[in-house]
Amino acid sequence: MPEFPDDDARHALAADCQRCPDLAESRTCISWGNGSLDAALVVVGEAPADGDPEAERWRGGNLTGMAYTSRRSGRKIRDLLADAGYGHGACYFTNAVKCHPPGNRDPTAEELANCRPYLVREVEAVDPAAVVTTGRHATETVLALDDAPLDGFLDSVLDPRRSEALGVPVVPLLHPSYQEVWLSRLGYDRAGYVDAIAETVAGVADT
Repeated sequence: MPEFPDDDARHALAADCQRCPDLAESRTCISWGNGSLDAALVVVGEAPADGDPEAERWRGGNLTGMAYTSRRSGRKIRDLLADAGYGHGACYFTNAVKCHPPGNRDPTAEELANCRPYLVREVEAVDPAAVVTTGRHATETVLALDDAPLDGFLDSVLDPRRSEALGVPVVPLLHPSYQEVWLSRLGYDRAGYVDAIAETVAGVADT
């Protein structure tokens, strides 16, 4: 079981945010980034989970106010990265969009753009060796900082590129919720995927 972040690991960048009316109306909490400000990796998800009020701790970002704290995705990505050598203290977890979209819909381009300044502030504060994006929306919003298109998300997985806007390499990964669906399509089992993550991140972090 990966370690659950404590409240001190939550880094709220605003007391409130009303940039996206639909998100502000539907959310329970703003799901802020959490983790060490000395982390080697900033891990960017798409948007916080709606949340499971019946869960003991891993209730999801919409209820905990912290990114990647759901049972389904939060535990899975934290466990995956720990197995690749990047455990609790080595990662700062955040989302491209800080509020849960109503109906579990995809975030809009405008919502991603509205939240992007928060993401930039987080990356600047942590100054990581690399940014790891999980899923298409997270990858698109980071690449958009350099006006770089994403031509086929699956082709981008574990294919690092440098973000000049952030000054760090970016490593796209599968979104943990769909990891099992796509791993075999990419020619990996879980163990091989973990090894590939470790090798890729170590390679870009050392450059």
